[in-house]
Amino acid sequence: MSTVPTLTLNNGVQLPAIGLGVFQTAPEETTAAVESALTAGYRHIDTAAAYGNEREVGEGIRRSGVARDDVFIETKVWISDYGYDSTLHAFDKSAGKLGVDTIDMLILHQALPSRFDLTIAAYRALEKLLDDGRVRSIGVSNFMPEHLEKLLAETTVVPAVNQIELHPYFQQKELQAVHAEHGILTQAWSPIGGITHYRDSDKSALEDPTILDIGSAHNKSGAQVMLRWGIQEGRSVIPKSVKPARIAENFDVLDFELTGEQVAALDALDTGVRGGPEPEVITLDAFGRDIPEA
Repeated sequence: MSTVPTLTLNNGVQLPAIGLGVFQTAPEETTAAVESALTAGYRHIDTAAAYGNEREVGEGIRRSGVARDDVFIETKVWISDYGYDSTLHAFDKSAGKLGVDTIDMLILHQALPSRFDLTIAAYRALEKLLDDGRVRSIGVSNFMPEHLEKLLAETTVVPAVNQIELHPYFQQKELQAVHAEHGILTQAWSPIGGITHYRDSDKSALEDPTILDIGSAHNKSGAQVMLRWGIQEGRSVIPKSVKPARIAENFDVLDFELTGEQVAALDALDTGVRGGPEPEVITLDAFGRDIPEA
């Protein structure tokens, strides 16, 4: 079994470079998926309060037999729980469902531009949780450059990560440059471009001829090529699957290296077209929902 490389966050905490994502994974499938991933060698699981499957993530970790201290657990606070006291309580809800005392990484799920005052208050609560040792690292997700600049101007702790949509068809290079400038790790959700099906069913990164040709050269799948590309460029990648064979395949990306020419070919596939929602459309009216108690 390959040992997964780690990335050092800006506060010295070590994050395994490959994680299992459980976005849109039904609760009844989550426990088995997490158990499969940990058996395959994964040591990072990424969930969120809004996914509705934190409880099952915790159960999968316990069933795997892997020691709690050996698993990096990351989860996200939903916008409905933004605000200082509400975000402190959001930690209690997530930790309770996960069945843990400490969360390795707690991040804000969206920027909530229309109520950035609540976003700032929520982040200050994360800083308090970090200071108290309840979480080991804090960060954000789906923040654009202007959101990061406003956050950095009004808070103390630089986010350890910004988890963003990032695959060969949507690379957010300007945002990645802002991350590099401030010491924020780029964490890629949808790193194998599955989300590209949402916008244009005729074009999938998983079937891209350039990607498949590179895969043929290494006897690897298109998904494995994209994950290797992310890791080689220094990013955290969190592919998702519920199929044990696919979960194992996504982890099997540590025994080959892309050439400079191959990396350049992947870098050249950027379309600039986002697959997920535009960060500006996320509002409490449109996306607010109650996150149940633990």
